[in-house]
Order: sequence, then C-alpha cells, then structure tokens
Amino acid sequence: MDERLRTDPHAEIREEVRKLCARFPGEYWRKLDEARGYPTEFVQALTEAGYLAALIPEEYGGPGLPISAASAILETIHEQGCNGAACHAQMYIMGTILRHGSPEQKRKYLPKIATGELRLQAFGVTEPTSGTDTTSLRTFARREGDHYVVNGQKIWTSRAEHSDLMLLLARTTPKDQVRKKTEGLSTFIVDMRAALGHGLTIRPIRTMMNHNTCEIFFDNMTVPAENLVGEEGRGFRYILDGMNAERLLIASESIGDAKWFIAKSVSYAKDRHVFGRPIGQNQGIQFPIARAYAQMRAAELLVHEGLAKFEARLPCGEEANMAKMQAADAAWAAAETCIQTHGGFAFAEEYDVERKYREARLYQVAPISTNLILAYISEHVLGLPRSY
Repeated sequence: MDERLRTDPHAEIREEVRKLCARFPGEYWRKLDEARGYPTEFVQALTEAGYLAALIPEEYGGPGLPISAASAILETIHEQGCNGAACHAQMYIMGTILRHGSPEQKRKYLPKIATGELRLQAFGVTEPTSGTDTTSLRTFARREGDHYVVNGQKIWTSRAEHSDLMLLLARTTPKDQVRKKTEGLSTFIVDMRAALGHGLTIRPIRTMMNHNTCEIFFDNMTVPAENLVGEEGRGFRYILDGMNAERLLIASESIGDAKWFIAKSVSYAKDRHVFGRPIGQNQGIQFPIARAYAQMRAAELLVHEGLAKFEARLPCGEEANMAKMQAADAAWAAAETCIQTHGGFAFAEEYDVERKYREARLYQVAPISTNLILAYISEHVLGLPRSY
C-alpha cells in the first residue's frame, strides 16, 4: 500500500483536487480580485467533480463522504493558492436541511444541490444591529395563512448574488414573549430566484478582499410555509447544530493557507540571493519560517482531533472552536512570515502573497471572532462565569 494512503485516507482526493486547482493558477485569481468577480468556472469545476456535494448522502445523489474528506478538499484548495470561500458554505449549510428538514424538503432540494442544479450558498443570520448576538436579531417572519411575510435586514451574507437558495434565520415570536432568548427563532429555505425583486433586495459590499459579500433587505417578502425547516421557534438550535462542522471546515482552509504561505516562503528563501548567499541560510529568515511550520502542525493536529470526534458523533465543541482559532492564528503567523521573507516583492500582485494575506486575515474575525471563541472556552471548558 502507498505510504500516503496508509497515513492519510484522503490522499487520493487531495491529489485529484490538486490537479483541478492547477487549472486555476494565480493569474486566474488575480484577474478576479481586480474585477471583484466570482470564480464561476472554478465553482463549476468543483461541482462537476462532485466535491461540493461531498457530505450529501448517496440516497440524495451525493457521495456521502465523512467530514474529514470535506476538510481535505477545502484544505487542499487553499494549499494550492485557490480560495474555497466562494463555495464552502454549501458543504455545511445543507446539513441543516439534511438533519432537520422534512422528507419532502430533502427530496426536493438535496439531489439538485448535489448535481449543481441548485446552489445553496447564502446563509442569512448576521444583522447590522446585533452582530454575533444572534438571539437579538430583528428580522421577523409573520405567519399569514399558507406563507410567512418577512421584514428585516441581514449583512455579511456572502455569495447571495451567486446563490439560488438561502438558509434564513428570523424571529417568529418576539423576544419579549419567549421564556428563553434562544426560543422563537425559525429557519427557512428561501428561493432567492423567486424572491429577488419581490421583497428581496441584494446590495454588494466592497471589502478588502474579493469575498462576494452583501447586505440583504426583506420588505414584505413571502416564504411558503412549507419552506419552514423543522418546527417553528426552534431554528436557533438547528443553526447551532451545524456550527461545529463550519468551524472545522474553516479551520481546514486556514491550515491550507498556512501551508501555502510556508511553501512560498521556503521556495523564495532558497532562491533569493543577497550578499552572495541564499537568504534562507540566515537564521533571521529560517527561524520564523520554522516557527510558522511548527504552529501550523500543532493546529493541524487539533483540527484532526475535532474531525475524529465529529465523525464519532462525540461532543466536539471545544475542539472545533479551538481548532478554528489556532488554525486562523497559524495562517496569520505564516502570512506575516511570508511577507517578511519576500520583503518588498510581497506587495507585488504577481507573487500572490498580498492577495492571500488579505484573504487569510478574514478568519481572525469570521465566521466567529477570536474573542467569542475565548469566551466559549472560558465558560464551557474552564467553568468561568458567563461574560456575555
């Protein structure tokens, strides 16, 4: 048996993803970055290869792979200098439908998501006034006969312009009328194709990286009652159910970013000669790279532990949250090292370092900030008093 297969059960997947990514070199991403464009061709290639349907069970047209396979896919995408943020949400958003949707919803949506006929990329949760205080969101869905009428606003809803469906979290019972603030929130499947221009408005937000993110406005938008996921009022629980998967997959992307920065640094440090010697011979260059590698490996092991627990259906909130934080920190440390190693050339677009540098910074903040992870560890792991 190939040694790689013995140590990595997903080595073949990684190799195939590398081949796919080779068709989309740095020049492809630089042009998109300049135009703030969506990587349609890249997403299509991933869809046709079946990678975006990795977690969808075979009965609904997917390969039914474990989350560690999805992790390997996203990590490799980023390790090759590409960006999975254009489509990664489809891997974990559909889990809410899979776990809590009705049999009719699963049959209606999952097979088409698996084939790429439908894109489920948008996740409508965060709002301008509440941020990560999700239970204080104001978007309200009022039941009227066989449909709901939705009014409100969402922000940082990435890929909304390039998605057919959106998973929406809204209040269906006012916060002052529930026993617990986590109650009275409901989850809906929104067909954005039907809603756009009929109560749904999408406004792109220009950011420091090409992330295709938007703010969304709901003005008496109607959603069929049959699109309610699970029970009314229990949507917050349904959303939380997929958070560990989200944390672990985002952490995998950060590990991939760290590996890209480290490989880039090592290559440049070997090839760049100053004062008659490769700069990588100098401890001032090689030690920071070595430290970044050690930091990446430590974070990678934590990601693997979280994935193993998730697949074993064991509680993994601690590992998932810490993996996301440590992997994001490792990616950022590797990015800083890559900048210093390249010096002035790091700021030249043709080296791709500055683009990846901007992209890696995002995961210190999203999909959850480092401070909230620290608050989670403090309360739920260390038993300290709740801070918020």
